[in-house]
Amino acid sequence: MSRPASAMLPGRMSTMKAIVHHRYGPPEVLQPADLPRPVPADGEVLIRTRAASVTSSDGAFRAGDPFFARLATGLLRPRRPVLGDGVAGEVEAVGSGVQRFRPGERVVAVTGVRMGGYAEFLRVSADGVAPVPDGVSFEDAVAVTEGGLTALPFLRDHARVRSGQRVLVNGASGAVGTAAVLLAKHFGAVVTGVCSAANVELVRSLGADEVIDYTRADFTDGRDAYDVIFDAVGKSSFRRCRPALRAGGIYLTTVPSLPALLQGLWTRRFGSHRAVLAFTGLRPAAAKAADMVVLTELAASGEVPAVVDRRWPLAEAAEAHRYVDRGRKRGVVLLTV
Repeated sequence: MSRPASAMLPGRMSTMKAIVHHRYGPPEVLQPADLPRPVPADGEVLIRTRAASVTSSDGAFRAGDPFFARLATGLLRPRRPVLGDGVAGEVEAVGSGVQRFRPGERVVAVTGVRMGGYAEFLRVSADGVAPVPDGVSFEDAVAVTEGGLTALPFLRDHARVRSGQRVLVNGASGAVGTAAVLLAKHFGAVVTGVCSAANVELVRSLGADEVIDYTRADFTDGRDAYDVIFDAVGKSSFRRCRPALRAGGIYLTTVPSLPALLQGLWTRRFGSHRAVLAFTGLRPAAAKAADMVVLTELAASGEVPAVVDRRWPLAEAAEAHRYVDRGRKRGVVLLTV
């Protein structure tokens, strides 16, 4: 039987350091604060955070822009003042009923819309937690899962990428894009990456067979060139990409829009090409945890290495947000705790 959570909190520390925001706005709204240290409830794990991701979604939730982001965070002011949904660290304590994890174990976790990762401690459902293999650092565990949790289900489940297929990744230097290049190569595809001139060498180093500088060439000018086009940044469209797809080809996009939703419904039944919009972030926590196991094991084997751009200490979260807001990050940006 699990011990009560309170019995596994050495010293019963009452507070923790965190980064909070109580209004929407620019990075300056992020401020350090002392908050009550959480106690895990039944079925939850308390994690001592060592690394947390900083994403463009975090920036949208902080700014309350686009406005529909406030449906998850609060219309007038943030309901969840602590951002961050991807963390890695050590299990500090477990709630009753948790059998899979023990204090001291190294883990990676996602919280979804509950967020809370920009803090020294985070409580999260045990369903959304996965072990970190030996040889994989906390930073790498966060980095490989941050983009991988989007890229993996798109490529594996929706496109069913297989050996010999030709896959193009638009936005190949970002968190999702770098993961997509690595995973498509892992599946045996011939991969083309699209990025800016500054990132050509990075994308080539990931194993891309061809790299297109979007300032010099338009990949949609190709005809019947690709089995899969994965638009990891939502900068193109099914209409523009369709001529570049082979018969039976699939266009994948991560950015929701009404046209993408309607095209997905229509092409599921009609036409020789498919458009797919998937809400991978809304999958059950257990499905995400299973994919985190896959991704961290691939990182441990060296097949899908983590791509980390920059790191900031927790207290400098605002500076990390300024950098991510520029839209030029290469791979993943992290906070270290």
